Amino acid sequence: MAAYNKNNTSGVVQVDSPNVQYSKEYIESTIDYPINYAITEKDTIVIKPTITKLKIRTKRVVPKTGLMLVGIGGNNGSTLVAGIIANKCGLTWETKSGVKSSNWYGSITQSSTIRVGMDSTGQDVYVPLKNLVPMIDPNDIEIDGWDISSLDLGQAMKRSEVLDIDLQKKLMKKMSEIIPRKSIYIPEFIAANQTSRADNVIKMEKKSEALDQIRTDIRDFKKCKELDQVIVIWTANTERFSEEIEGLNDTSDNLLRSICKNESEISPSTLFAVASILEGCTYINGSPSNTFVKGVVELAEKWCVHIAGDDFKSGQTKLKSVLVDFLVSAGIKPVSIVSYNHLGNNDGQNLSAPEQFRSKEISKSNVVDDVVKSNNILYKPNESPDHCVVIKYVPYVKDSKRALDEYTSEIFMNGINTLVIHNTCEDSLLASPLILDLLILADVFNRIEIGSDKSDYTPLHPVFTAMSYLLKAPVVPKGAPVVNSLFRQKACIENILRACLGLPAENNMLLEHMLPAKVFVDVEKDQKKQTCKACQN
Repeated sequence: MAAYNKNNTSGVVQVDSPNVQYSKEYIESTIDYPINYAITEKDTIVIKPTITKLKIRTKRVVPKTGLMLVGIGGNNGSTLVAGIIANKCGLTWETKSGVKSSNWYGSITQSSTIRVGMDSTGQDVYVPLKNLVPMIDPNDIEIDGWDISSLDLGQAMKRSEVLDIDLQKKLMKKMSEIIPRKSIYIPEFIAANQTSRADNVIKMEKKSEALDQIRTDIRDFKKCKELDQVIVIWTANTERFSEEIEGLNDTSDNLLRSICKNESEISPSTLFAVASILEGCTYINGSPSNTFVKGVVELAEKWCVHIAGDDFKSGQTKLKSVLVDFLVSAGIKPVSIVSYNHLGNNDGQNLSAPEQFRSKEISKSNVVDDVVKSNNILYKPNESPDHCVVIKYVPYVKDSKRALDEYTSEIFMNGINTLVIHNTCEDSLLASPLILDLLILADVFNRIEIGSDKSDYTPLHPVFTAMSYLLKAPVVPKGAPVVNSLFRQKACIENILRACLGLPAENNMLLEHMLPAKVFVDVEKDQKKQTCKACQN
């Protein structure tokens, strides 16, 4: 199996440095990792810079990977599968505005670039993000999944009304061959209006039986497709919030015991998460449901299996995290944020129920909290903007979601600034490439291990905080900060990939263009001498 995507168009990135070594199995690097500790002493904040030397190794061989989607027959699931097939087959199709061709727009792994340095003329050099380290080729992904609806994916695609009709016709045969596995249906957790779709459900008397069936499905898929790993992503309906109850789901042991006792407060998404963890499969929660109760997180830590969530961050919330970060960092004080949405797909229908809407409201509202806390000049303790989120179900617009945002801020000398933004998009066409990125980056992070001079290599923490660029309300390890600033989240992903190659984090100071050239010529000579010594050794 090739270590790098054979379809890369700009060549593989290879770093020539004593800080990185390539072997058949690993890319091994060392980096200086700085942390500034800030200590308050009386009226002074004393900053103590420290540097830790980290060792990072990344497995080069990409495992054969299967993706299992919970809710594969929904708009997101059917659209993603259709997109993968269309890109793999290089399909083109007729539209009223001309012939269109398959692409991966909206995917940061497939369609974004990253700055890696400058050339001899001082111009920046960019390469595709996917060229930095070995990544999954979308053409190699095997797909399976569950859905409470029995429609094959061809009919599910037709029901979703997302893709152009000529493209649907070209995809129909291959899509119709994919039949969802039976899923878990517990009516108390999703809106009553979903009952008519629930004709493909696991028959069970106890939740432990459903758990066993999901585990069997994962093993069956892995065996039939001869996979090295399976990654499970929830893209099904938003559930109501589950109660976190002491003795019920607050520890992994209590959670497993509660499943065996058929406790009513154990949700379908939690059952899928537990099944995935017990099967050693990374699990990603793409809905705002509080799937990751304390017992699930503890179980993931015990089994050293990765989890990430919650809720795909594809449109309105992603824009909100950018705008609020921009306003607060510019010294402008947002005092009111009002977000209105209407959509007509099944997600919108499910969210029309109050309990399910409450889950979405929480995930959308929390996105500004850490940005507000970062500026104690603008905001007093416990002060935050008025924040309102409204979602309405309008069947006519189908998957074409409308979002209207109003940001009101206080500016210089009691002035008021109001920004109003209207966004219309096909919801699933934003979410589908994001799901692909979650799969690909989850695999990369699964293959990264970190150590130091004082410790052996260890995998990344079971909770993938680095995925927060793609998820609204990221679950974080106990004591870790929540970061919602989109710029910091994207920089986190890019700089981790740089570190895998022994490259420092991007600093954006541009001093190479501000200081005399001689300074950098001398530095370059010293580096070449060190490289030569390293080669001789």
